[in-house]
Amino acid sequence: MKRSDNYDSLKSTNRVTHGIFVFLKWFFLIFLFAFAVLPFVWLVLISFKSHGEFLKYPLRLPETWRFSNYVTAFQMAKMHILIPNSIIIACSATILNVLVTSMGAFVVTREKIRFSRTLTNIILLGVLIPIISFMVPYLSMIRSLHLYNTRFALILTYAAINLPISFFILHAFMLDIPVALEEAAIIEGATVFQRFTKVILPLSTSGIVTAGTLCFIYAWNEFAYAMLLTSSTAVRTVQLGISFFSTQFRSDYPAMYAAIVISIIPSIVMYAFLHNRIISGFTAGAVKG
Repeated sequence: MKRSDNYDSLKSTNRVTHGIFVFLKWFFLIFLFAFAVLPFVWLVLISFKSHGEFLKYPLRLPETWRFSNYVTAFQMAKMHILIPNSIIIACSATILNVLVTSMGAFVVTREKIRFSRTLTNIILLGVLIPIISFMVPYLSMIRSLHLYNTRFALILTYAAINLPISFFILHAFMLDIPVALEEAAIIEGATVFQRFTKVILPLSTSGIVTAGTLCFIYAWNEFAYAMLLTSSTAVRTVQLGISFFSTQFRSDYPAMYAAIVISIIPSIVMYAFLHNRIISGFTAGAVKG
């Protein structure tokens, strides 16, 4: 009887401990979820309020949903110029980045070249270097190439900045592709270019999507280099345009928040459609054997 009582007591203690652990786990997860989502919800709600309502009742739901704030954001912040600029720059930088890194990763992982491991380590070292430390060299190079205040300056810069992380992702992906597939292609008479385009690239789609998405989101949201390398509205991006919007119309916060919501939408839409491939791209190579 004594042994049975001890067993029941231990079982009851374990049950209480497990219940506390589950409670703390869900409390922590819900807290993090609220901490991440509530600011965005608040931002969206403010974008539909009048300025007076925002100052008087910042935490209430809008009494009247003012969709005109989004019209004001487009008209006053010149979003019709900023959004196309950001689309052109982000898409071009992403394409250039993925093209260069996919070819580089293919050569390093599939071809027998000297110092390939050293070259890989040098490229991956770029992941550890703070991006802000490149500001002066990039500015000097862009001025030397006479590309200052052009879209091409931002395209080159964003593609180069994201090169190490994209190379890291694609390098891990291509290492997992069986060599036997390429050997079969060589037997069939495939050239190096055909092996790259018809064997390696199709099997690296998830990695390419992951690298491309990260590059696009960075290029779309980047502010510091856009301010450093441009000086006119004609080539200004959305994020930089919003900063000027807030200084010029500092009293109309709801309209400014509407412009911020507009700038966030493309990143959310891209992740919503590609999140499965992005997750598979991050987890590729995590399990070996």
